[in-house]
Amino acid sequence: MNPGLSSPTGLGLEQLRGATLAEVDAAAALQHRVDRKYVVPLGHARRLLARLADSHHVLDLGGRRTTSYLSTYFDTPELGAWRAHIQKRRRRWKVRTRLYAEDGLCRVEVKTKDGRGATVKHALTVPATAYGSLTDHAARFVDRVLDRAGVPVTAGELTAAAEVRYVRAALADLGHGSRVTLDGALTCHRDDRTAALDPEHVLVETKGGTRPAPADRLLLGMGARPLSLSKYVVGQSLLTPGLPDNDVRRLARTHFTTGPDAAPLPLPFERIRVA
Repeated sequence: MNPGLSSPTGLGLEQLRGATLAEVDAAAALQHRVDRKYVVPLGHARRLLARLADSHHVLDLGGRRTTSYLSTYFDTPELGAWRAHIQKRRRRWKVRTRLYAEDGLCRVEVKTKDGRGATVKHALTVPATAYGSLTDHAARFVDRVLDRAGVPVTAGELTAAAEVRYVRAALADLGHGSRVTLDGALTCHRDDRTAALDPEHVLVETKGGTRPAPADRLLLGMGARPLSLSKYVVGQSLLTPGLPDNDVRRLARTHFTTGPDAAPLPLPFERIRVA
């Protein structure tokens, strides 16, 4: 696992003031937002955190400042969600179950785009044992959200298509309501193959309004440029045979390596204790 994020000292998270989940959600829940993504070297990420220390807090969960995420993405047999992103369609969407491993918390999440291109996220909390599947209750939730967004897809058409795992640190500017996340140890899994982000790089996401946040300006000053990069889309592009070549695949090959899984992936409940 990437030592930059698996250890709180790897990126200098200890120099930031901590904030509780309630404080972060109250100031920067951001279910309706503009996301900007950057792949940066670890050294750039450390410099970014040092520059943000005066204005941002880090999510602190009882002394733990990173969380392991497991996300199973659902798609149609024709990979409709993947194709909508690759083809830059206005009505892009994603459906996933997400497990916050250390906390045993699981949610079904549906992400769509509004008419101005901003991301809108809807979430439903479900039992941790439901991770990786869509129960009847979850399917009804997915159908409602997609229907309201004008996406002509139903939960009955969806099956688990890929899994993404990573370790995340979350920062928030409590005064201005913007957020920054840093993801390391990032791997995408499909069948018996995996794609992994270079361990010397971190995926940084800023989440805020239409105007660039201070973190965006700092990253631009370091020479980083925002990328149209979806973890799920990267995984499918690199791991699914026969897909047409595309800009995402060409970009991902710069920072990701692919190969067979060393061993079958364990189920989450084989390696964590669910609360």
